[in-house]
Formats: sequence, C-alpha cells, structure tokens
Amino acid sequence: MTGRLFRRVEVAGRVVDVRTDRTRITEIGQELRPRDETVIDGGGGALIPGLHDHHLHLLAMAAARASVDLSEARTPEDLRQALATQAQTTPEGTWIRATGYHEAPDRPPLERGFLDRCCPRHPVRVQHRGGALWVLNSSALAQVPLDDSPDVDRGPDGAPTGRLFRYDERLRGRLPREAPDLAAVGAELNRLGLTRVTDATPDLDPAAIGLLTDAVRTGRLPVELTLLGAPTAPPPAGFRLGPEKLLLPDHRLPPFDELCARVEAAHAHGRAVAVHCVTRESLILTLAALDQSGPLAGDRIEHCAVAPPDLYPRLQNRTVVTQPAFLRDRGDDYRREVHPDDVPWLYPYRSLLDAGVEVLPSSDAPFGPLDPWQVLRCARDRTTRDGHRLGAGEAVETRVALAGYVRGRTVEVGQPADLVLLHEPLRAALRDPDAALVRTTFGPAPR
Repeated sequence: MTGRLFRRVEVAGRVVDVRTDRTRITEIGQELRPRDETVIDGGGGALIPGLHDHHLHLLAMAAARASVDLSEARTPEDLRQALATQAQTTPEGTWIRATGYHEAPDRPPLERGFLDRCCPRHPVRVQHRGGALWVLNSSALAQVPLDDSPDVDRGPDGAPTGRLFRYDERLRGRLPREAPDLAAVGAELNRLGLTRVTDATPDLDPAAIGLLTDAVRTGRLPVELTLLGAPTAPPPAGFRLGPEKLLLPDHRLPPFDELCARVEAAHAHGRAVAVHCVTRESLILTLAALDQSGPLAGDRIEHCAVAPPDLYPRLQNRTVVTQPAFLRDRGDDYRREVHPDDVPWLYPYRSLLDAGVEVLPSSDAPFGPLDPWQVLRCARDRTTRDGHRLGAGEAVETRVALAGYVRGRTVEVGQPADLVLLHEPLRAALRDPDAALVRTTFGPAPR
C-alpha cells in the first residue's frame, strides 16, 4: 500500500476525507471509500502542510546532541563544573566539545587559560551560542594550525588566547571525525511536524553533502532538503539547491567591492544569494551590494536582526528569514548589550510584512530553539525570559507565522503529500501552539 486515506480531518475549517498517493494529494471529499491504502482516522484534528524550517544547521544539530550544553552556565563556576564533570567520564586525550556558551559583561572573556584549568588532560573546544566563535584550550590549540589572520585572537605578547572567529572550515580537517547521529535529528524534526528544511551552513564540502543526502535517501532524515552551502555545480542530487550562502563575519566585514563581486558571481550563474546579516552595519553593506549588483528573484537576508524602517524600501522584492525565538532566549541579554538605538528594531516582523517584504520564520537550530510551535508563540508574544516585551508592535498572529512555515502550500488536490495531522482543529491549536499538538507527521517520499 502506497497511499493514505485520512478520514474526518479538518481542512480549511471543514471536516473532510483526504486521499494521497506517494507524493500528492489526489482527492478531497466526504466519506471517501477506502481502497488498497492506509486509513487514518483524524478524529476532527487539523490536517496541514508539513512545516518548513527555512534556516537551520543539521550537522551542527547532530554535533550539539553529543556536546556539553553550557547554555545554563551563568557563572565561571557553573562553566568549570560542567566541563570538569564531562572530563571525569571522557578518556584522557579525547576531545571535549561544548556548545551554548554566552559571554556576559560582568565576567572576563573565556580564554584558553581558564579551559586549561578546567580540563588539563583533554583537548577542549567551546562554541559561543551564536556559532561564530570557538574557544580552545592549550591542548586543542597544539593540534590546530593557526594562521596570521585577524580571526585568531592574540594577547599583548602575540600568543593566541584560544579564541578563534569563523574558523570552522579551518578546524574541520584537524578534528576527530565522528559519524553524526542524523537519525536522532530526523526523529526530532518528525516529532515537531517539520517535513522540509533549509540547511544554511556555508561552504559545505563533498563529505558533508554526502552525509546529509545519504541520510535523506535512507529515510534517517525524512525531509525535503534544501542546501544553501552547496556549490552551484555539479547539478544537485538528493537535495534542492537554494540561494548561495554568503557569510559576513560580524567582527570583520568584507570590503564593499569584494561583497559585490561575490553577489555578481552567484547571479551570473542564475543563483540568488542568502546573506548573513545580524548588525545594522552588515545589513546596510549587504543592501548596497545587492543594489549595485542588481536584483535576482530569491535573494534573501538571513536573520536581519537589526533593521530600521528607513531600510525597508530596499528590502522589497527580497526575502527576510527571521528567528523570533531569539527574543525569548536572548532578549534579556539584548536589552543589556545591544546599542539602545538598535533595540526597537530587533527582529522586526509585522512592519516588514506591512512594507511588502516577504518574511519567513525559522529556528537557526542548534543556535536557537528548533520547536516551530515555540517560534509561533514567540512571534506573537515577543517576550523575554524575564517577562519584558521587545517591539510589541512587531508581533504577528500565530496564523501569520504559520503561513510563513508553509509558504503558500495548502491541503488541496495536486499539492504535496508531506502533511501534519494535529490532535485539535487548527483554530484551537493556534490559540496555544505546542509541539504536543502534533499527532503524526508524514514526510515526503524519498527523492
């Protein structure tokens, strides 16, 4: 049996039956007669298109599951205890990887000396929660070739502090290769109702692309996969080729002419670009480069974390991919650390839509919460952990954020058959979005 018959499911406010084959919805009506197919009684729950997370990092998600989580480490002692505890059960000389670390104004930056004291017998690398910074201890630094670029932070004596910016590609060849548990990532996506993902990792090498496409082919990642970091040629196999990811290092923005050349090179191959922008300065630089190079359908701004309204006219005909859940997870830090002039324009949503800009919600997992239902709540509430509301006028209804997750797909004949069955009607689900509402997820047929 290759098809499905959904009995008594809510679609567009009506309770109907829906029939699908392996790839498409083939019939919608009342009391459809079963054939040689799987019959699923929806009990009046909503049947909606599978959700699409428009910006995440699959291999980093898999790695984070095997890492020490430092997101709740509020003091140096919390950090020391978490790493030391991991060291007790890790064979001497084996790498320890930690994620989620956040620096705070009331304590000194994390450097190798502190990590040496925490774990003197292990190479250690700690990733900042934003993903751009790694901090290595002395044992780890001894195994990694360092260049003379500003990406390697050095002290007054010229010795490396252990702080490496945007160094992932240069680290990769010197780190232990471990098979990522993409099946666990796939199970989590399935549980949350995600059937489509756009991996926004830049500069994916053939090995990484092979890991991802093999996981899709074997069903360990039951999703339709779009890659931003795959090369334009050769033609893709097992994934969709998205806009080309252009990563602008926040600590060292590229020269204007260099960014223009990168945009023009992608456009010359008929490929849009997806440009990482988390500061006002990076957004202004990006928009100037896009204006200089000329528009191409599909050009995207990733994050658009600070966007004052005077820039909105230049964002029209481009797509903004935003992460509302950062306001909850990091909003209290933003209130303390972001320049006061930028706080009102953090992760705008409603005003961008009103200005005619397409906005797509996403998670940036593992650097932000993956749960799309939490993202819906955050887009509506815009409330920090401490209860402060940031940019109340930028709030959007949960149905608006959900529309971004499905991006024009509907439950109609001819539409794709990757679907999500909820326990409740949609109106009730959107009043209080929660992952527990997902009853079953039906991913796309393998490509």
